[in-house]
Amino acid sequence: MHYLNISFSHKNSTLEIREKLSYPDEKNLHGCLKKLTLCPVINEAMLISTCNRMEVFCSCRDIAEATKYIFEILSARSGISIKELQERADVFDDSTAIHHIFSVASSLDSMVVGETQIAGQLKDAFRFSYDNGYSAKKIARAIKSAFKCASKVRNATDISSKPVSMASVAVAKLKSVTDTILGKKALIIGVGEMSEISAKHLISAGADVYIMNRTRHKAQILANSCGAKVIDFEKLSDAINEFDILFTATSSHEPIITDEMIRVCDFERYWFDLALPRDIHHKNKDNVHLFVIDDLKVIVDENLSCREDAAKMAHGIIGRAVVEFFEWLNTLDIEPMIKDIYLKAYAAAQTESSRAVTHGYIPKEYQLQAQKMCEQSLKRFLHEMIENMRNNSKESNAESMSSAFGFLTQNK
Repeated sequence: MHYLNISFSHKNSTLEIREKLSYPDEKNLHGCLKKLTLCPVINEAMLISTCNRMEVFCSCRDIAEATKYIFEILSARSGISIKELQERADVFDDSTAIHHIFSVASSLDSMVVGETQIAGQLKDAFRFSYDNGYSAKKIARAIKSAFKCASKVRNATDISSKPVSMASVAVAKLKSVTDTILGKKALIIGVGEMSEISAKHLISAGADVYIMNRTRHKAQILANSCGAKVIDFEKLSDAINEFDILFTATSSHEPIITDEMIRVCDFERYWFDLALPRDIHHKNKDNVHLFVIDDLKVIVDENLSCREDAAKMAHGIIGRAVVEFFEWLNTLDIEPMIKDIYLKAYAAAQTESSRAVTHGYIPKEYQLQAQKMCEQSLKRFLHEMIENMRNNSKESNAESMSSAFGFLTQNK
């Protein structure tokens, strides 16, 4: 069994590429995961699809065949050639796949290093896959260990001591390009975590914030929780030409704002499209300053330099966690074999004590004592070998040793 991760992120792919590869809703997720797990060499699979990454994480029997199959599926869906996908993707297998997923969970691979949203996104991705039967114990072990590693990173470093997110970076960008946010009208479209964080930051900066969503009662819940107002989604065409500031982060498949809706106004507008696929289709019109996810890279780079020392320490923690994870996996492989060895030894003791009674070597009333003595002798004989098995299960030759003992336990 192998672990495999094929990753497209802000590090290797443009926003346009990530947009084509994204899976914004459950229907598309179901379709892709079903196709992945129908592959004969893929046992389990999950998809991580966020504004900054799209990754396939799976357990498989053949890395080369699984990789080929995944690229074929992604190419067919996105319309991007297999050759380009292969050139862009980061492909990780076995220990490097586990190292990568641990880094993702610990927010070291995020555009905003130390951001806190990725943990929830990873948890949701796993829960969807697991609850729908696309992943089981192999991926569950890796994800559980990834969260354990992320917890160690948070506790041992200050990488998340001042939580940041893509939304907070966007608000920081807004502050850098406008004189003041105080008193300006801000429209937030969408009610997810990104929208909630944006709303709280804008309200804290003194903006007059309104929430808009296709489902009004969801907008009302968010507005009530952060002290904002609600505006009906049907007023979108007018609202975008009335508000100074706009943040959008919906899960729409198509743009919700197009050039046909945008009118020329006599005031400056600052728009932040934090969605993937993008919510705004816009070709520079007067007084509209549009920022998308990749436009925030300057602030992101500054954040990374500030957290460089913490990131180095975090990488050390992740490296040790990866070693511990594979040691633990080897132990899981060994324990069932050890149990099987003891069961076969006890069965042999019972057989021999019965044979001794049958042949008249001992009286029948002593059979139980003879069996216990035989079992104890076998346990004493096996003890050193079993301890060596457990100790050696942490070494590099554990797989071959497991195969050898597995062969022995299958033969009586």
